[in-house]
Amino acid sequence: SWTQIGNVLDRRSQLDLDSAGISRGIYAPTIRYHDGLYYMITTIVDRGGNFIVTATNPAGPWSDPIWLKSVDGIDPSIFFDDDGKAYVMNNGEAIETPRYEGHRAIWIQEFDVAGQKMVGPRKLIVNGGVDISTKPIWIEAPHVFKRGRFYYLICAEGGTGDQHSEVVFRSDAPMGPYVPFSGNPILTQRQLDRSDRNRAFPVTSTGHADFVETQAGEWWAVFLGTRPYANDTYNTGRETFMLPVTWMNDWPVVLAGDARVGYVNKRPNLPRQPTPAVALNGNFTYRDDFTSDKLAPGWVTIRHPAGAWADLASLPGTLTLHGRSAGFEPAAQPAFIAHRQQHLSFSASTSMTYEPINNGDKAGLVAFQNDEFYYFLSVAKVNGESVVQLEKRAGRGRPVVVATASVPVTSSAPVYLEIVGNGGTYDFYYATSPNDWKALSRGADGSVLSTKVAGGFVGTMIGLYAYRSPGAK
Repeated sequence: SWTQIGNVLDRRSQLDLDSAGISRGIYAPTIRYHDGLYYMITTIVDRGGNFIVTATNPAGPWSDPIWLKSVDGIDPSIFFDDDGKAYVMNNGEAIETPRYEGHRAIWIQEFDVAGQKMVGPRKLIVNGGVDISTKPIWIEAPHVFKRGRFYYLICAEGGTGDQHSEVVFRSDAPMGPYVPFSGNPILTQRQLDRSDRNRAFPVTSTGHADFVETQAGEWWAVFLGTRPYANDTYNTGRETFMLPVTWMNDWPVVLAGDARVGYVNKRPNLPRQPTPAVALNGNFTYRDDFTSDKLAPGWVTIRHPAGAWADLASLPGTLTLHGRSAGFEPAAQPAFIAHRQQHLSFSASTSMTYEPINNGDKAGLVAFQNDEFYYFLSVAKVNGESVVQLEKRAGRGRPVVVATASVPVTSSAPVYLEIVGNGGTYDFYYATSPNDWKALSRGADGSVLSTKVAGGFVGTMIGLYAYRSPGAK
């Protein structure tokens, strides 16, 4: 779990997580199973580089990190060959002076499983991409696997935006040389024209895949993609999709020509599994009455697991957030827990009992993309008066109050807050009795929460936040 891995990283340096920016931290983990052990290999960006942790059970506990000092860049992956040897692949600097912005390379090196260390020389196996003369950008996310007599290397190419793709190479040996498939890319949506990308229910920016062979002998690709509501603008971040892999003359193909990624596809030929306790796709409702003594896994925090400021014990059946003077700013950990926005159209609401004491105290619901792009719907103390207000931050300037309403609040009567999203617009409501909603702001510009405007990779989070004015007791 993130908590366990985070604690392991903390033993190396408290700064590993404390100062990580939004959309930094852990990148692109890969998990593999070999000889009784699960191996998770990943990068902690800006804070130590690439490492491996192992476990006999994927639920943990996990080992201390094995730091891969000779492996630079990002997106490491590990491959275990039939002869017992293992290899680590990664995206790294090109061997030459970069020819253009985004010129990267794929490297491979042997990993000594017994000694848990990198051994032998590093070898460059892809320079730039499939065809460097076309200036391909950001070759990354390499995975090697073996099928029959061939070793296959699959990589993402084209960046994480609408030019994203997946490409494949193959070789007779794990260290190469690797030759590209003449039919590359094997997965992309960049060939679709603008009108087609704006069709109903589009999926775009597809790439960064991994392959698996099922017990039934089928091959499947899991990959990243996005669901824009207009012009490649999306607030839900990059999401995981799945499609079957077809083999043609010993080359894998996921999609060919102008084929589109659909919202609904055939599932693998495997026995149905029990329905998960928490839904991850389709239309669903997620509700938490905070009856457990621990936060559910669906809640996330910024930079560190929730501390004593997230209190589930004082009032069983409720979550008490003890306000902190830490706001949305670099290197801070605000009193903020959030759930990922998983739908283009959604509503999120909470019942909150809160009476702000000092000017500047506030608590409520946040639609958060990063420290500089968010909406904050709160009960706040302003000039000695309790109000419901909506703040918007859309860049490096200070947050701006875009709507406000006076509301009587006490420490015993709940106030209800709701955020309703519909593609590129967000509505904000409040109530002092159940379902008696009053609109504070309708039609707010939701594009400021999109990757296209705000940057990053994580998608919008809908969360609960309590802020205490500095100096307040």
